[in-house]
Amino acid sequence: MGQKINPIGFRTGIMLDWKSRWYAPKKEFSELLIEDHKIRKYISTKYKFAGIPKVEIERTRDEVKIIMFASRPGVLIGRKGTNVDQIQDELQSLIGRRVNVKIEEITRPELQAHLVAEDMAEQLIKRTAFRRTIKRALEQTMEAGAKGIKVQMAGRLGGAEMARREKAIAGSMPLSTLRAKIDYGFVEAMTPQGHIGIQVWINQGEFEDTTDGADAQESQAPKKPKRTYKR
Repeated sequence: MGQKINPIGFRTGIMLDWKSRWYAPKKEFSELLIEDHKIRKYISTKYKFAGIPKVEIERTRDEVKIIMFASRPGVLIGRKGTNVDQIQDELQSLIGRRVNVKIEEITRPELQAHLVAEDMAEQLIKRTAFRRTIKRALEQTMEAGAKGIKVQMAGRLGGAEMARREKAIAGSMPLSTLRAKIDYGFVEAMTPQGHIGIQVWINQGEFEDTTDGADAQESQAPKKPKRTYKR
């Protein structure tokens, strides 16, 4: 049996930052954790059309700061930012706290695994052949500059009686290498024949090394010569 782990969870705290950044005492921790889940679920269901693969949450004593990463930010912001106030009001009524919403644009959605999986799910719902959908996703992602992509589908593919699994890989996919920037996304396509699970892994290259080799070498303590002992 294969040992599998979410690539994002595997790198969180080592190479990636946490998606929720706050501190709470033991009594309040579970309540705030459920609040985070409510916020993410609400945003992913109501604003699915905006292409939001990631939501980051920061908390202070006074307010909750929510950073939404969207491939189509113009749809969320609206004319003169009127929609942002509406989103803030909705989230404030949901959790009962003061909310500050910030929207950031994703310039290359082809390199975001969740958005690629969502696009594939839409194609399957429109009755596009699953092999053509996989091939199109691989080509678009590799053309966008990815180092590698892996796609896996599971379910009643093509309306078959028995569920099965199909996968395809292009480029390199070093899942166990921590310095490799691997993005992961999972989406379910709700087809008339049943749900089809879509998993996407995208190798976006390597994390940039922030350490300077020259400085590190200079800062090393000089090696002391071995002491000689006389009798």
